[in-house]
Amino acid sequence: MPRQITIKPGGHSFDCADDDTVLTAALNADLMLPYGCRNGACGSCKGKILAGAVDYGAHQAATLTLDEKAQGLALFCCAKPLTDLVIEVKELRRAGDFAIKRLPCRIESIARPAPDVAIVRLKLPANERLQFLAGQYVEFLMKDGRRRSFSLANAPHDDALLELHIRNVPGGYFSNQVFNEFKGREILRLEGPFGSFHLRETSDKPIIFVAGGTGFAPIKAMIEHALHHAHNRPMVLYWGARAKRDIYLPDLPGQWQQASRDVTFIPVLSTPEPGDDWPGRTGLVHAAVLEDFDDLSGYQVYACGGPAMVDAARTAFVATRGLPPDEFFADSFTYAPPA
Repeated sequence: MPRQITIKPGGHSFDCADDDTVLTAALNADLMLPYGCRNGACGSCKGKILAGAVDYGAHQAATLTLDEKAQGLALFCCAKPLTDLVIEVKELRRAGDFAIKRLPCRIESIARPAPDVAIVRLKLPANERLQFLAGQYVEFLMKDGRRRSFSLANAPHDDALLELHIRNVPGGYFSNQVFNEFKGREILRLEGPFGSFHLRETSDKPIIFVAGGTGFAPIKAMIEHALHHAHNRPMVLYWGARAKRDIYLPDLPGQWQQASRDVTFIPVLSTPEPGDDWPGRTGLVHAAVLEDFDDLSGYQVYACGGPAMVDAARTAFVATRGLPPDEFFADSFTYAPPA
């Protein structure tokens, strides 16, 4: 029988299904609680039980001692409610709420959906997870002190592996290694999460997403997060690229459309090749939005791609379509100079 759990001091309540942990049920209800390893080893999810009883679950004895249990503490990544619960734990809602971690990671796989795009999946140590908001990014720490930033393309609920979309930049220090040297299993160091480009979940406004190239990565995370939590906000995705091959995951947005009536996908090619036989939209991706919308005053816009695209979209949407300036959220992809 489902148990009801109430969080203090926030006041939010949610149901916990049989055999779910408190943390799993909270995340399923789109309530973010602190966590790290999700297996009872790190203690990041430790909180207090104000009322009710739990099965503490499997955990390391040093992480939750008998004295702490006597004080009413539990590890919410392991604890399963035996009754309705009232718990005391901090809820996380802003980017600055999340702990920035410096972690080793291993390249689990490298896929090449397009000639100049790699999808890299990373595995963290068994006792670590990275908690983040949909749309944030991580930085790789190079041996020579340089850093390289990449957006997380996976949604927070799907965090067993971290997914990055990396474009091959001519002369790029890190992308050259990804495309020409790495074979998988390499050990790297990363730090994160960073960034204020994330989905604002307190709003119920319809959303326009504008992606340029691999700027699709954080937007993918946002859309998958919204669908997972059934936010029921109309979402229109404009994905701009040069040629057909640069829409490197062409089937995925179509799957979103089939799964939800709230999603509309509009690919836009700036310079389609003769062999593309392209029947769809052409031109600049932000111009396609201007063609389709006369009034953006009731919308939120999330844009990610090159600085020129992001700046043009911001200027045009605010000046000519009435978009409130504080409802335009963006992340500009800039590339480090060649090594």
